[in-house]
Amino acid sequence: MKKYRSKFHKNIKKRIIISIILILSLFIGSGLFLLYGPYPNFREWLITTAMSTMNHQYLATLFYSDETIEEVLKKHSIIEPEEDTDTSLIKDDSNNYIDEYDKEILDRDKDDLYKLIKIKEKSYEAYLVAIYDSSKIRLVYSKYLGSSGEYLVDMAKRENAILAINGGGFIDINGQSNGGQPLGTVIADSKIISDYGNSNYGGGIIGFTNDDKLFLGRLTAQEALDMGIRDAVEFGPFLIVNGVSSFINGNGGYGVHPRTAIGQRKDGIVLFLVVDGRRLGVMGADMNDLTEIMLRYHAYNAANLDGGNSSVLVIDNKIVNHPINWDNLEATRPISNGFTLEK
Repeated sequence: MKKYRSKFHKNIKKRIIISIILILSLFIGSGLFLLYGPYPNFREWLITTAMSTMNHQYLATLFYSDETIEEVLKKHSIIEPEEDTDTSLIKDDSNNYIDEYDKEILDRDKDDLYKLIKIKEKSYEAYLVAIYDSSKIRLVYSKYLGSSGEYLVDMAKRENAILAINGGGFIDINGQSNGGQPLGTVIADSKIISDYGNSNYGGGIIGFTNDDKLFLGRLTAQEALDMGIRDAVEFGPFLIVNGVSSFINGNGGYGVHPRTAIGQRKDGIVLFLVVDGRRLGVMGADMNDLTEIMLRYHAYNAANLDGGNSSVLVIDNKIVNHPINWDNLEATRPISNGFTLEK
């Protein structure tokens, strides 16, 4: 009897080992098929998404040659409109509803400073804020700028802001990724706060003029001041300029991530957009998605801001969206700056 039991146990063990080997082989085979198989979608998604991050490009370089990465990135690009914003086309007037999306924006109480609209699509969830008085929008920046960033919720609380979104990008000095050194021009209250290199994300100056209109253009910091820019960052790419959207090849070359964008309609209403991603069923958005949302809600000028784990919307001193980092933890990060709505 013992002999039969021993034989039975040996057979069970053998079957378990064979099953584990089969599962591992299937898993590895599926992974290799996705990485190197005849269907390019996963490969192109992985390369464009990884290469558009600050610290996780190894997710592409680990599996693919420089030639393959370069070939994929060439297929995914964005051609931005060449002209700068013509702010004279922005008029402070509201017309009749054009469509259901226009109605969502314009249907409000007279004294409302903003309206929050939640958007749910197949691959992302988003939060769109319509701001009805652009004169109350200001740029806020870390009080530790130059050495460390600051959490947006703390910046918003310090400035007694009603709400805030993250702004421009920053450089990863010594791998610290602490948001201390912003990339490109930063202007706040008509003063140059920082002017370090350029954003390397296309676009250019994204900011508000003294007459409260969103301006997108390629200017130096001093040129921006001279033309009356009061609050701005340097980032991109530009999505829509004077009603003309960028020409986007593939996903635009910036992959799929949590995103933040800013826009202004022809009637002067400003749109803050924050898109969640990096969790099951909610991957994030590419440049096509951002542009589509902004066009849907009739933005006349719009630009991409910093994304990923930096994408955050704060309302009444609370984080409204769900920032997810690469460790799949719900957490935001210290950043250099953001746009706020004052009381």
